[in-house]
Amino acid sequence: MSILQDRDLTSLTIRDLMIPSEKVAHVQLNNPLEHALLVLVKSGYSAVPVLDSTYRLQGTIGKTRILNEILGLEQFEIERLSTLQVQEVMVTDIPRLLKEDTILDGLKALIDYPFVCIVDEEGYFDGILTRRALLKELRKDIYSGKSKN
Repeated sequence: MSILQDRDLTSLTIRDLMIPSEKVAHVQLNNPLEHALLVLVKSGYSAVPVLDSTYRLQGTIGKTRILNEILGLEQFEIERLSTLQVQEVMVTDIPRLLKEDTILDGLKALIDYPFVCIVDEEGYFDGILTRRALLKELRKDIYSGKSKN
């Protein structure tokens, strides 16, 4: 039977599905936007976490945010990429989860975001929970439940 049928989703935690911080591309507050854009393009991600020098989560930065910042009236102002820092453009109002939070907490947070950052009680970055990882787990569970019926 699937987790949807034989046990409560609240028994799974974020820890079960998260990608650890060591495997997550990120940038730091004082990086120039040029560096952030390079990280985003090379990684293929649309957004990445922003950390301070002690690895505490401060927000996220994405391609769209950077491109909007350098968009002039008639052209892109590419020179701004080297003069602006990530901290001047990043989004700080983002959801955060703890490893001990339930998968249902993760599901609620992921409705509006492709990933949610995981932090510890002191705000240190532990990793991310992706919408993809959660959906893959639910799909696997749903299909395994069907095959047993």
